[in-house]
Amino acid sequence: MVATIILILWDITTQNTDAIVNAANSTLLWWWGVDGAIHRAGWPMILQACQNITRIEYPKGLPTGEAVATVWWNLPAKRVIHTVGPRFSDYKNDDRKDDLFHCYENSLKIALDHGIKTISFPSISTGAYGCPIEECSKIAVETVRGFVELYPEIEEVRFVLFSNKDYWVYQKLI
Repeated sequence: MVATIILILWDITTQNTDAIVNAANSTLLWWWGVDGAIHRAGWPMILQACQNITRIEYPKGLPTGEAVATVWWNLPAKRVIHTVGPRFSDYKNDDRKDDLFHCYENSLKIALDHGIKTISFPSISTGAYGCPIEECSKIAVETVRGFVELYPEIEEVRFVLFSNKDYWVYQKLI
């Protein structure tokens, strides 16, 4: 059975999936957008978990396209998977696409490693990082669809979008 893919226009921190994905910066420290919302909702434990990861495993910061997991406090999801998306201004087009693909793929691999069956994604890199929603949404949907066809352990994937514009761009693809 292939996973159900759902679109939701809402706040990702409210999702009752096994994991939510954080569109983080490389330091994994509090920022704005999705990252800021997740840090505020899980304060102060999420910050301490992220500091431990960057201090021990990634002292130079989590590389773009990589992902790590922390436990989740105070909200329905059991885990937060943090991934660093590409900044639009820092890349040539093909490199940006590859790194964004790896954000989704590596997040889903971590989900498998932790027995996660349901997961919520934001639209990675389309906010503060300035990547075009049309390009990024296509990569997100294609990557997720391809992954869940190969790994039926993932039962549900939600794209939780914060703006009407983003929702309608994803709606056309789904």
